[in-house]
Amino acid sequence: MSRALVWFRRDLRLDDHPALQAAIEAGHAPVPVYIHAPEEEAPWAPGAASRVWLERSLHSLRASLRGLGSDLILRRGPSTETLLALAAECGAEAVYWHRLYEPASIARDTATKAALKARGLHVESLNGSLLAEPWEVKTGSGEPYRVFTPFWKNARQRLEGLAPLPAPTSLPPLPPLASLEPEALDLRPPAREGGWDLGFWRHWQPGEAGAADLLEAFLEGALHGYKAQRNFPDRTGTSKLSPHLHFGEISPRRIVAALQAARVPAASRPDLDHYLSELGWREFSHHLLFHFPHTPEQNLNPRFEDFRWAEVDEARLAAWQRGRTGVPIVDAGMRELWATGWMHNRVRMVVASFLTKNLRYHWQHGARWFWDTLLDADLANNTQGWQWTAGTGADAAPYFRIFSPVSQAQKFDPDGAYIRQWVPELAALPAAALAEPWTHGELLRRLAPGYPRTPIVDLKASRAEALAAYSGPKTLPPDDAR
Repeated sequence: MSRALVWFRRDLRLDDHPALQAAIEAGHAPVPVYIHAPEEEAPWAPGAASRVWLERSLHSLRASLRGLGSDLILRRGPSTETLLALAAECGAEAVYWHRLYEPASIARDTATKAALKARGLHVESLNGSLLAEPWEVKTGSGEPYRVFTPFWKNARQRLEGLAPLPAPTSLPPLPPLASLEPEALDLRPPAREGGWDLGFWRHWQPGEAGAADLLEAFLEGALHGYKAQRNFPDRTGTSKLSPHLHFGEISPRRIVAALQAARVPAASRPDLDHYLSELGWREFSHHLLFHFPHTPEQNLNPRFEDFRWAEVDEARLAAWQRGRTGVPIVDAGMRELWATGWMHNRVRMVVASFLTKNLRYHWQHGARWFWDTLLDADLANNTQGWQWTAGTGADAAPYFRIFSPVSQAQKFDPDGAYIRQWVPELAALPAAALAEPWTHGELLRRLAPGYPRTPIVDLKASRAEALAAYSGPKTLPPDDAR
């Protein structure tokens, strides 16, 4: 039987794996391979949180492949040269992989495909990550979309008839091939960081099985009431599938198929539709990144090129990063991120607004911090999310939107459970004081002596300064900070 390399990247699963299935259907014995070459993704090589997840995910995938009679060959080095060497070692006639959509990956994959074909190898790249390719969804004039609602109206029509592929039940054994262990890829954080990630694994199970368990739990629980409950950070109101989606441990097609097959009562249909639209935002983010590849470093909206960002105060930036701003909902979110590698989406918007509007720091400072600390750090989502909050990107109207961290805490953490969980030094304060403890000075001094007495920036004054910077000579928008 002929052999084909199946190049695993951010598709670390066996279920609904078009590249693996294509190799099998072509009559090849698949040789699964993962190549570690993070420098090829510069300037957005995987951050620290992504790397620690990756190590565990590779272990999970290898165990699954071994259970089917195969294995995962791990190598490190330049991708093109490594694939050519592996093909020569095992006599492979073809190479299959799933497409990536980041600018650096597209450039690398284009060159790799040309080099492999020049050596006489059959090469196929397929869609294993999105519901629709970025170039397939177009406006009536054939242009890419910049606004979500019409994009999703178009893209959602493609959801009907999705048929995810089943995982193989067995695979041919591999020939003798040298392989590294995941630990040899140097994915762990430096020892000096004191096991920073150890707390993550109380919350997460990297790998395909962990993704399947979360999907099942979501369908049975949080899906019902999702539209409203997803906004409250103190409860399990979301699927928390984002890290698994980023690493391709579950495909969006599988999620959509599971939603469509679920017996959802009429009362939960709005919840299902809203969750589908969240998958739509993921698609929209990839659509934007593909068509506007400069956006990880530059504003999508060019009129912000001369925007008056504030000069960064390193002490204030560090206070934001580590949850010491003196604004409880912001600090809770940043500490949740540091402790778990994840942050509730509502709170992500609040902390991002605080950085880009109240501190008025360039969104790149936040994007880089999230890139290094989020387990679901995805270049498309990260870029779109930060530019949306900063007002510089697509679908960002009103661009002057400023989230009030006080009203957000009062509305979405009314009892203070989320703040108390992640800012425990405030636990003794009554709920009425948790959103803005600086207005309860004596209580704060007596019950939380270790917490900042005042925020690092005056919220009202900084809001006014941000509106002035965003609006310039135009009439200022109404006082709507919610």
